[in-house]
Amino acid sequence: MRALDDPVTRRTVLEIRGVASHYGRIQALRGIDLEVCEGQLVALVGANGAGKTTLLRTISGVQPASAGTIRLFGEDITNLQPEKRVKLGICQVPEGRQVFGPMSIEDNLRLGAYTRKGNGIAADIERMYEIFPILKEKRQLPAGTLSGGQQQMLAMARALMGRPKLLLLDEPSMGLAPLLVEEIFRVVKRLKAEGITVFLVEQNAHAALSIADLGYVIETGQTILTGPGPELLQNEQVKKAYLGM
Repeated sequence: MRALDDPVTRRTVLEIRGVASHYGRIQALRGIDLEVCEGQLVALVGANGAGKTTLLRTISGVQPASAGTIRLFGEDITNLQPEKRVKLGICQVPEGRQVFGPMSIEDNLRLGAYTRKGNGIAADIERMYEIFPILKEKRQLPAGTLSGGQQQMLAMARALMGRPKLLLLDEPSMGLAPLLVEEIFRVVKRLKAEGITVFLVEQNAHAALSIADLGYVIETGQTILTGPGPELLQNEQVKKAYLGM
């Protein structure tokens, strides 16, 4: 009998096989193989320019794949339009937050639920306010008046309003003060505890791998290492390249 937390017993949410992607003649991804199972927090770490954001953009359909397959719950979505991927349950928190600055915080949240029919939206907004109390305090203000950390919280809450089956987080700690980084990762851990499937892309390897069920290390468009997150933290190659040890 297998343990409940054994990944073999979990449904595969995202399966990536041999995925490549190009910007013109420049190859950004070189045959990526990767898997995310239901309820897992999977982290992808690597240096700037390694291909982390390109991979997320390829999963969400904004960047085309030039080879390989992307499957969501076994369904091939490699050539599916981005909006159809959202309807299937892929919600992304983009790098740089990209909130709608002139719109109120509450309207930003409502936009996150644009694929839904209206059931439970008000309750979900209240849940976002419970997770991120500062958003409730400022809910009628334009999103552009928020600090960088508060905008990151809003971007995460907006994605959660889509009730994601797969939440893509792109560099959520980028440019934030240490205390805000702690707060963001506290929320990520809470989402994991609630059973939300998270694929986290991060430059902060220590923060990401320490909470990840599974980690991947990417270099020049290829995954070079994989394993349980805490184990990767002890890997000498990871220590030297990403942890300054």
